[in-house]
Amino acid sequence: GNPIDDCWRCDPNWASDRQRLADCGIGFGRAALGGKGGRFYVVNDSSDRDTVTPAPGTLRHAVIQDEPLWITFESGATMVIKLKHELIVNSYKTIDGRGADVRITGNGCITLQYVSNVIIHNVHVYGCTPSGNTNIRSTPTHVGYRGRSDGDGISIFGSRDLWIDHCALSLCTDGLIDAIMGSTGITISNNYFSHHDEVMLLGHDDKYLPDSGMQVTIAFNKFGEGLVQRMPRCRRGYIHVVNNDFYEWKMYAIGGSANPTINSEGNRYMAPSDPSAKEVTKREDTNEGEWAAWNWRTEGDIMVNGAFFVPSGQGASLQYAKASSVDPKSAALIDQLTVNSGVLGGP
Repeated sequence: GNPIDDCWRCDPNWASDRQRLADCGIGFGRAALGGKGGRFYVVNDSSDRDTVTPAPGTLRHAVIQDEPLWITFESGATMVIKLKHELIVNSYKTIDGRGADVRITGNGCITLQYVSNVIIHNVHVYGCTPSGNTNIRSTPTHVGYRGRSDGDGISIFGSRDLWIDHCALSLCTDGLIDAIMGSTGITISNNYFSHHDEVMLLGHDDKYLPDSGMQVTIAFNKFGEGLVQRMPRCRRGYIHVVNNDFYEWKMYAIGGSANPTINSEGNRYMAPSDPSAKEVTKREDTNEGEWAAWNWRTEGDIMVNGAFFVPSGQGASLQYAKASSVDPKSAALIDQLTVNSGVLGGP
């Protein structure tokens, strides 16, 4: 079965040991502690009226604290949290939406900037729009003036040891998840992505050398209806794409520039009916003489409806070792591995 879910969901009393989740991570983000060892903080107020002095009981008040916190939500509640501006999350936080229906939307949305050890689990993130040019509190002792945000679902900037699991992301202005500026040690797993153009960006600029060490695991996700491109779009770094279900794309699934290493193992790629969009891969703004040496490989992937992956490189084992983070399961098990992708118990 799914090794993440098997680690905690098999226990009928998981709700009495929520922090066990922090021991269930896989891949490059497996070191993410989140709020493990910290106290529980229950969000019981869905409002977001004040970005400088957030009210106790709100999600914004919870995420800015300096101490490790395991943040949960009122049991059984449906909480639509319409953000006034981007939600700036401090280090050592778990946002744990299990047992409630948590929907984060509005302006922003979630920003992880120069932080580490954050887990985001079982929340909907959608309809995020750009905003800013305002003051926003990021810690109990710091308020900063923020320029305009891009309208990403989750924006990761200069951060590490992060795990995004069992979320449902759709309909944001820019990316659903963007990780840039030297971010690394990231696992994106068991999520459901839908209805969006530019899904995921890993690395923002071909010339930004610190992204050369970026390591990201993308595992057990379902890339669902209404997606166009960037699942992900990679610059530099080492990207392990393993046991995902690529259900729909309009342009391409996996793109890149600036010589990223892409290790695709045990995925299912279902091409669209458009005969000009069958290729899984896309090298952006690069001629073949240059990209022929990039290390992109497909191993054990299932190609459906005429999908094809164009590999490149010499199979440099050292490069692929840096882009290997979890043992792939057979792509024949994709339905079983991704059946619960997205928010558990939700659409």
